[in-house]
Amino acid sequence: MDIQQALDYIYSFIDYERQARPREPARYDLRRVDELLSRLGNPHLKARTVHIAGSKGKGSTAAMIASALTASGYTTGLYTSPHLHTFNERIRIDNRLISDQDIVALVEKLKPEVEAVNKKAAYGQLTTFELITALGFACFDSKGVDFQVIEAGLGGRLDATNVVQPEVCVITSISFDHTEVLGNTLTAIATEKAGIIKANTIVVTSSQAEEVNQVFEQTCLRQKAKWIKVGRDVTWQSLGFNSRRQSLQVKGRLGSYELSIPLLGEHQMENAATAVASLEVLAENGSHISGDNISRGLTEVNWPGRLQVLNRHPLVVVDGAHNPDSARKLRKALKQYFDFDRAILIIGFSSDKDFAGILSELLPLFDEVIVTHSIHPRAMPIASLVAELRQQGVEAQAIDDISTALPLALSQAEKKDLICVTGSLFVVAGAIEQAKHLNLIEWPIQFNQPDGELNG
Repeated sequence: MDIQQALDYIYSFIDYERQARPREPARYDLRRVDELLSRLGNPHLKARTVHIAGSKGKGSTAAMIASALTASGYTTGLYTSPHLHTFNERIRIDNRLISDQDIVALVEKLKPEVEAVNKKAAYGQLTTFELITALGFACFDSKGVDFQVIEAGLGGRLDATNVVQPEVCVITSISFDHTEVLGNTLTAIATEKAGIIKANTIVVTSSQAEEVNQVFEQTCLRQKAKWIKVGRDVTWQSLGFNSRRQSLQVKGRLGSYELSIPLLGEHQMENAATAVASLEVLAENGSHISGDNISRGLTEVNWPGRLQVLNRHPLVVVDGAHNPDSARKLRKALKQYFDFDRAILIIGFSSDKDFAGILSELLPLFDEVIVTHSIHPRAMPIASLVAELRQQGVEAQAIDDISTALPLALSQAEKKDLICVTGSLFVVAGAIEQAKHLNLIEWPIQFNQPDGELNG
């Protein structure tokens, strides 16, 4: 088996990242995941675990926590989804991607056990994401990681990752997303996310709407879980920013931390505070995590595709804003962190997104709109976006592929203009690839090179 054969095998199962997700909860039966992991020797229970769910910010928060744990001297596994460019991004150890050779070896190890579970099919057939999750746990076990930081895929209660026994449960900002599966109220969505809260654990949550907090309060009482709220128990304030980084002070329960992070946006400061709150829980439980470790880890965190600058003149920024709330935060951040004249929007969506709501948040900032789509199977047809834009009074340019959309925008932009690519991480990934091809991209990012004085 080579790497392509291994990936073909992984993607030969039901893949809800590439096709519509069913509503029926029975399709997400964790007993088959438990059965597979049991046959593999329960690798998911071997390392100390941080489990993270949320509508937005969970990947960034997971990356910050993992980076700080690595800076503290712990071998740390990070499991996230989806990937931007290569499958290997989903499984990392100390910020090194899993190798092709390890993927092949692990798939060969998993294959007979997967086939045994599917032949029995007592709880239905395993899905691609369930197989990838098991592969991640098996990788971390084989490498003997001290910690594993696990990002939930969709929801929480029925997510394949929800087989772990976490030392701390983390829930980042909750907003409307995947409503076709999780429900169309914040209460329903929060209930699914709160499903990761285990009995007698410690829970860290970002700032939330009141109805979301009510769900968390009830769940914590029922599970006898200790609840730490960012915004109440752990607070933060900005110390300034430039177009490459921002500084903040986090007042935790154990101490105060002055931090500099290479991720822009007010929401990233809240994610940093959530990461600090979670790391303090681990420190209380006996982990050797100092303030210096936390500071160094967050300074060095690498999480592309989130308010990432690809070029300066003209300014090219990409961000995976995928629901109206994240689009509103993106619009605010673009105005706050950057100076520009005209603004050009390149946008494309996955078919399950609230594109009308996202557009209504973004359009007031932009002078021109280019509609495109990614090569992803769930990409929304361009015609649907053009029609919605016309309803909102905007005539957009329709371009079939992001690889031609970005050069078109560059040809139309002056040096002091902004080009923003957003709507889907898959469109963002295409823009990053095209920027590399055009030799535009600031890559690798030099985190320690300041871009003038901090504002604030």
